[in-house]
This record gives sequence, C-alpha cells and structure tokens, in this order.
Amino acid sequence: MGVLLLAYYLLFALPFRGQPFNSQRHGQPPLTPAWALECWLWEDDENTARRVDELLKGYARYDIPVRTIMLDSPWSMRYNDFQVDTERYPEPARWFKNLRDSGYRVVLWMTPMVNSQSDDTHVKNSAPWYRSAREKGYLAGNHRVINWWKGTGGFLDYANPEAVTWWHGLQQKVFDYGIDGWKLDGAATLFSGRVGPLPVPYLKTRQGVMTTRSYMDRYYREEYLHGLAQNRQFVTLSRSIDRGFHPEGFAPIDASPVNWVGDQEHHWGSTVRKEGEGTEQKDVALKGIESFESAIESILKSAKLGYNIIGSDVAGFSGDSIPPRLYIRWAQFSTFCGLFLNGGHGERALWKRSRQELEIIRTYAWLHTELVPYIYSAVVEANQGGRVLQRPIKGKYHYMFGDQLLVAPIYKDQLWHTVQLPKGKWRYWFNDRKVLEGPLRLTGEFPLEAYPVYIREGAIIPMQIERSYTGRGDRRSGGYITWLIYPDGDSNCTLHHPGNGDKTTIFVMETDASVSISFQGAHQPHILRIHSATRPETVSLDGRLLSGPEDYYFDPDQQKIIIRTGDYARGEYTIIK
Repeated sequence: MGVLLLAYYLLFALPFRGQPFNSQRHGQPPLTPAWALECWLWEDDENTARRVDELLKGYARYDIPVRTIMLDSPWSMRYNDFQVDTERYPEPARWFKNLRDSGYRVVLWMTPMVNSQSDDTHVKNSAPWYRSAREKGYLAGNHRVINWWKGTGGFLDYANPEAVTWWHGLQQKVFDYGIDGWKLDGAATLFSGRVGPLPVPYLKTRQGVMTTRSYMDRYYREEYLHGLAQNRQFVTLSRSIDRGFHPEGFAPIDASPVNWVGDQEHHWGSTVRKEGEGTEQKDVALKGIESFESAIESILKSAKLGYNIIGSDVAGFSGDSIPPRLYIRWAQFSTFCGLFLNGGHGERALWKRSRQELEIIRTYAWLHTELVPYIYSAVVEANQGGRVLQRPIKGKYHYMFGDQLLVAPIYKDQLWHTVQLPKGKWRYWFNDRKVLEGPLRLTGEFPLEAYPVYIREGAIIPMQIERSYTGRGDRRSGGYITWLIYPDGDSNCTLHHPGNGDKTTIFVMETDASVSISFQGAHQPHILRIHSATRPETVSLDGRLLSGPEDYYFDPDQQKIIIRTGDYARGEYTIIK
C-alpha cells in the first residue's frame, strides 16, 4: 500500500497537481485592458460570419452593448493551422477590418494541438501536415498521438525554439488582420505519456522530460507574451478553476488577464431537471454535468486562489435550449463578475426570445458596462499588489465585488432568497433610501428585474453612464464620469484611467453640518450623485455658489444631489446641509 501511495505521489500528485512546487508559480494578475471588461458575445451553433453579423446587427438595433466578438472552433481550415475557413468566413481581411472599424474587438479560439485528424473543420484529414511537423521535431512526445475532444494530434513543443518560430509564423496572418486575443482552450491538460496502460504526466520535449504542469504554464505564458508583442492591449482568455481539475489553477495568474470557468450546461444545478432545460451535451471538453451553481462555485474558488477577472458562459455553454429565468439570473450574476461572457450553444439573439429576457438582460449588460471604471480601477490595484476584484465572504456564495459592493447570487429558480450582511451599514442597490445595519440576516423576494446587491455606506463608485436603463443617468451622461457618493465620515476613491496611467482621486469628508468633496490628479468632466435625505442649503465649487438646474439640482424621490461639471479649477465642493 505504501509503495502505491508513493507511486501516486511521484507520478501524479507532485507533477500534475503540484501543490508543493506550484503554490509559488503564480505572479501578480496582469493589467487587463478596459475593453476586455466590457460585454463579450459569441455563438457556437453555426460558427459563420453570417451568424456573427446577424447577432451584431440585432444587438445594435436593440441597443444591447457588445465590445468583443469571440470566434470559437471551428474557424480555421484545420485545427490550429490559423488559416481562416473562407467558406465560413468569406473575405476575412475585409470582414475583420469591418469589425475593427465598427469598434469591436475580436478573440479567436486555439489550442496547442497539431492535428492529424479533425472532427468538424473544413480539412478533416490533415495527416500530411501533422507528419511534417513531427518529422521536423516540432511536436512533444516523439510519436505520441493524443486523442482529444476535437480529433487526434500532437502537442506543439514549446521547448523547441524552431517549433515556436514556426507556430508564430502560422499565426501571423490573423495577427495582421488585427485580432485582439486568444481563447486558450484547455487541451494542454492532456499533456501526458504512458507507462504500459497507465497514463503518467510527463512527455519528452527538446529540453528533456516536461511535466503536465510545466507544459501548461509554457503554453499560457508563451501565447500571452507573444500576443502582447503584437498588440499592447492583447488578452488571453484562459481557464482558471474547473471543478476538481487542477486545484492550483489551469493558467498561471500572471499570464491570465481574463479567465472563464466551464463548461456548464443550461441547467440550474438541482438533481431534478425542470421542463425546458437542455440535456444534450455539446462539445464539452471535460466530461460531467456542470451547472449554474457549479459555475458560481468555480468562480469563487478561482477568486480565492488569486485570479482577478473571471466569468462563465452566460446561461451555460452546452445544451439544446436555455430556460428564460436561468438566462436572466446568470446574466445578473455575470454583471457583477469581471467577465461578462454571453455565449455558447443556444439562442443568443435576445429579440427572438421573450421580451422580458431582452429588457432585463439589456439593462444588466449596460450596468456591467457602466461599472467598467470601477472594475478597471480594481484591476490596476490588484496588478499593483492589492486585493482581487471578487472576494468570497460569509454567506452562501456571497462575495465582495470590489471594496464597495456585496453580491449574494441567486442560484436557484426561485424569487425568495436569503442574504447575510456583515457588520457595518449597507444600502440595497435597487432602493438605496434605507440604511441596513449589519450583521443582519434577511430573507426577501427578489423579482426577476432585481438582484441582491448591496452598497457599503461611505462608498464612492465611479461609473461611465451612457443610457437610462439603470436609472442613474442617461445619454447626456456620456463623456462624463458619474460618481455615486454615499457620505459617511471620511472616505476616498482612486479612479485609474485606461491607457495612459493617469488617475483621479476623490476625497469625501462628511460632518453633521456639511459634506466636502475634493479632487486630485487628472481632471475629468464628472457628474456627482450624492446621497442626501434633504435638500442642501447651499452648494459651492471652488468658492463659487452654484445655483439653478444648470449647475445642480436635488431629486427628492431618489434623495440625490446631482451636480454636473464639465471643467473646474481645483475641484473643491462644499455642500451645506
């Protein structure tokens, strides 16, 4: 028995799960660009330019925000030959340029596999291509043929400089099209050899025997760093935690600007399926049933490990139909994740679904977009050694989203939900007039339009608002940073501006008689939405009294003092209560 345990440890636990050595393999989270924090869209039923164009046209028509379009497999002639299948995507140079000119970002799926046979690409039998790469020494494991969920092939040898140069040469054409990222699927987890009938997590490479874990790290780091050399705002979308597989994390954190957990079905998570829930698994990489609840669990485990920007396929990746309430609740949860990734199998044209789904999901997609300044500032702080965006706390799947928002995800198909608020003062996002004193356990009904999100009293939340759907501004708010301010003693918040490294810090000091607000750093046109139960006596900016609705006004229904400022000298406000 002892011999078996020792063999398990040396051959499996140490190199594959890697707890003793891999606990220190992660670096700081990278600086995820702001565009990658906006809404992503993809589909995996047709995989054609026609379908993408249809979706983007519809999302624009119905005013649903999309920044990134992701093309999953199969988009290439063979898997990972990086030649666009022109039957699926005609005139790719023109098509990619049109997407870029329209303001969209494009991310393409890939793995480290050189296939000899592919299940659903245009060229299914690519044995000559595979043999050529193997004979040149570009593949790890000598003649080891790997069966994976997209066919058979071999692993690119990332330890061979000539192989990596060849590989990057294949990629160059799509880089020249102007792509913005790779979705690095998890095939590297299959990197292993065999001793007789037993799999062992080792394969031979140009530089000697390499473990599964080492190969995975090379794969994720090499593709991310090479992408950055091509495009300074390049990202990779990588798996973080996926159930019990690789509890130390799939991708190293320092090479993980964006992460997702998958693959889930269109399913809540209970053992009894409800009518209309999809049951057909399609293209699932790691077998077994996952659900909405398992996605929440994996995201929070990833956050606890130190991953920063994490999400899941909204409504689940696999299945034949998406239950409407599941789509709504999953989109609401994803609003308060770093990644809002709407895609997979199933109908994603919201205008073809119910009116309720369209209106609610549109509102929450805009809310996620509005929160990008708040999220991006958390990205910068984590990159500089601070805390990550999502942090699990006491309560069933409860977590802090940044420092100011508490989220208690609804994970069952029911309106009633229990929330545990920790010590402190809190306000409900959808009705912030009342202060809730924690610790407090409350059970209440959350209609489909609402969600259990709570604001810490004293919070300062920067937002970029361009629409009226969420009730905190409208189209006239475009071009301004909207600051939600809940005065409670002294507080401050730093907004990091994407691209140039500039930052703006706001300080709020509240007394019984007044509220003082001041700005330091880069000047930015702004709208202040200051919570106040009563109309102020006076409001001044840089010593000048403000008067009339053109300067500020008080909204008694929302209990907000609203100040719009395009330019200022010092940025010092005094509000006399």
